[in-house]
Amino acid sequence: ATFTLHVPLIDKEQFKGTLVITYCMDALFRHGIPAEMAAKYAMSLHGAGGIRLAGAPESNSLHERSGLPWASPNYSAEVPVPPINQGLTLRVQAYRTSLGVIGSGLFWLVVVLSAITVWLLLANWVHTRQRMLAQAVLEQETAFRRAMENSMLTGMRAHDLQGRVTYVNAAFCRMTLWREDELVGQTAPFPYWADESLDPPETRFNCENASNTTPEGQHFRVKRKDGSLIDVRLDVSPLIDAQGQQTGWMTSMTDITEANRVREQLAASHERFTTVLEALDASISVVPWGSGSDELLFANTMYRRWFGTLAQGHLQLLAKTRMPAPEQSNDINDTVNALETMPDVPTEPMGQWVHQETGRMEMYWSSLGRWLEVRTRTLSWVDGRPAQMVIATDITAKRCAEEQSQLQAQRAQVASRLITMGEMASSVAHELNQPLTAIHNYCSGMVSRIKAKQVDQEELLGTLEKTARQAHRAGQIIHRIRAFVHRSEPHHSITAVPAMVAEAVELADVELRRHHVKLSQFMAPGLPPLQVDPILIEQVLVNLLKNAAESIDAAHRPTDHRWIKLRVVQAMLDEKLGVEFQVSDTGEGIAQSVMNRLYEAFYSTKADGMGIGLSLCRSIVESHMGRMKAENLYNEDSVVGCCFTFWLPVAGAFEAGLANQDGYTTVSTGQVN
Repeated sequence: ATFTLHVPLIDKEQFKGTLVITYCMDALFRHGIPAEMAAKYAMSLHGAGGIRLAGAPESNSLHERSGLPWASPNYSAEVPVPPINQGLTLRVQAYRTSLGVIGSGLFWLVVVLSAITVWLLLANWVHTRQRMLAQAVLEQETAFRRAMENSMLTGMRAHDLQGRVTYVNAAFCRMTLWREDELVGQTAPFPYWADESLDPPETRFNCENASNTTPEGQHFRVKRKDGSLIDVRLDVSPLIDAQGQQTGWMTSMTDITEANRVREQLAASHERFTTVLEALDASISVVPWGSGSDELLFANTMYRRWFGTLAQGHLQLLAKTRMPAPEQSNDINDTVNALETMPDVPTEPMGQWVHQETGRMEMYWSSLGRWLEVRTRTLSWVDGRPAQMVIATDITAKRCAEEQSQLQAQRAQVASRLITMGEMASSVAHELNQPLTAIHNYCSGMVSRIKAKQVDQEELLGTLEKTARQAHRAGQIIHRIRAFVHRSEPHHSITAVPAMVAEAVELADVELRRHHVKLSQFMAPGLPPLQVDPILIEQVLVNLLKNAAESIDAAHRPTDHRWIKLRVVQAMLDEKLGVEFQVSDTGEGIAQSVMNRLYEAFYSTKADGMGIGLSLCRSIVESHMGRMKAENLYNEDSVVGCCFTFWLPVAGAFEAGLANQDGYTTVSTGQVN
């Protein structure tokens, strides 16, 4: 098919004619369309009404012959052809350039190979990660075991069946001071063997390997690299591999040098301790707590000398310290039963009662003819069992000395009273002179009146009554002096404080008036009675009042400053109720050098003093469970006097304290828990 194109020719706006051009449709498509366009698109010219004028028909398409379907209409277009137009259009339609995915075997092959590759990569990653984790755990476990191996104090050595060292740990190297490379591969004799061993190497090696047959191992001496020696203990066990075959021996080495040193020191200490216990003059014995058997855990030489080798003496001593009555049955079963029924068996934990002193007694042991001081103590024995120790000390000489000292003190008290009365003799004579002079005057006057017959019955009776009163007054003075001076044993009785103070003041009144000293008294109402020897306490008060008067007289105080204050009140001391006696004066006080020796026997600041007054006063007060002290009185920095104070417990407190003092039978001096 062809088409003709008429193009007008115009020259300078004049029509010159028409140019007619004829085109062949097939030649136009064949030469005018590029080959690459023809391979991708089907092109054809269509006239009016859609008649194809030129172009390869669709049935002749290479794609159709090859079985490839046309592309989707979405991939086709139709455009007019200028400048011809006249219904002439160019139709372009794209071909499908590839086959379907489902029908492509190569595609599926690639997909399968890709999946296999991905799976292999993923498996390799998982395996690599597991290996890394296992390697990290193995490294951590190895580091932990290596650290544990290097930090342990026990040396480890491994050797094969031929005796060649195959392994040593860091502790083994530290003990011997040899390096690992110097020990591995060595055979007997090893460099750390001591030179003092005279056994052949084979014998020594076999002896070391035989330690696995003894639970305590073998003790050897090891020579370190620097030449020093240490004591070690070797324990050997077979070295078994993973197949259960023995490949050698594993030896553990422990340094026991310090342990041996401590053991030797303990043995020496035990020997010294035993030597001291055996040399003591006291009997020491230990038995299990509450045991019904006659087991004697320990007894020193003195116990065996006094009581033999059985526990009966211990139990009898213990029973006497526990029971209130000194006479107990000598039957060992009775003693044990008594101990088992005691209320003071410890029920609290061991740590709260071990090493506690539970009793202290002084008793006379007739079979020995000795006074014994018995002390008991609960303790934990070396095997952990509760036990009781009894210590019995011979105090016969002490008791004799105490009795002699008590006798001398009583004699000194009587001597002190005699000395005091000797010093007061002139004052007492003056005191007696008054009633005797009055009696003489009354009698002389009555005799004169009777002779003159100038007396009646009433005057005679009045004069006789006055004479009788003066005679009674003189008799009372003599009675008090005789009671004060009379030698007698101390007699404690419940005594009223006011009566005792009144007697002491009346005895000292003569001495006070002789020194022109005024006495002022303050006595608290309702004072409790005291369990005392009134004569001794009166002696203390008289001595203190007399010393106060002499101190004031020696200080040459004026008349308005010559006074003594006696104050008696209730007071507490160490949580105990008692009565406090306080004597204050206005003398010169006590110098510090004298204060330190105030109660020293035979020390006195008086030219004619014997130095036994204050010493006896303090002894008397302390024998009544009391306390005594002295202090100076100050006005700013000046000493204006001295104050002596002594405290005595009330009757109930004194009896409780007296129960704790030693006597002539079994007497408790400690509390039994």
